[in-house]
Amino acid sequence: MTQEKTAPSMNQGLKLALEAGPLVVFFIVNAKMGIFTATAVFMVVTVLALAYSYMKLKKLPTMPLVGGAFIMVFGGLTIALEDDTFIKLKPTIVNTLFSAALFIGLQMNKNFLKTVLESALTLDDAGWRKMAVRWAWFFLVLAVLNEAVWRTQTTDMWVNFKVFGIMPLTLLFSFAQVPLILRHQPAEEENA
Repeated sequence: MTQEKTAPSMNQGLKLALEAGPLVVFFIVNAKMGIFTATAVFMVVTVLALAYSYMKLKKLPTMPLVGGAFIMVFGGLTIALEDDTFIKLKPTIVNTLFSAALFIGLQMNKNFLKTVLESALTLDDAGWRKMAVRWAWFFLVLAVLNEAVWRTQTTDMWVNFKVFGIMPLTLLFSFAQVPLILRHQPAEEENA
């Protein structure tokens, strides 16, 4: 008889801290030292958070890894070229790419949201499809909002929006999906 190995896990509070922590540090450092120093620190803290996640889970979580890669590229361009436009464009580009990937995946009968989240959620196919469509539109809305804010507001206002606008909007949107998740549980469908 062989013992079944369970995958290492992380409590949700620590997971949230590792994902949101670098952004909070970015906000604090920007307020005290400006956007370029904040960007450099953001990059370092993101790498540290990913490294800790890897040590704890023995793998890198997909979404933070993708986000971290974009932070390295756009943060690096911001610092190397001394132009904060790159770090401001990052959320627009990342959210547009996520939206496009979800919409294109659905057209190709591939649900990338399911691929990323199926270890955390169990939904029927209709639920996964609805969830992917909703998230695709939400990512597109975030991209448009980011464009509107960074092009019309000060850098400090944009940083505030990233922390106190995008994060709460994303949390609210996530919680708003709970009824859909509850309606599309496979076990409930079988019992109906």
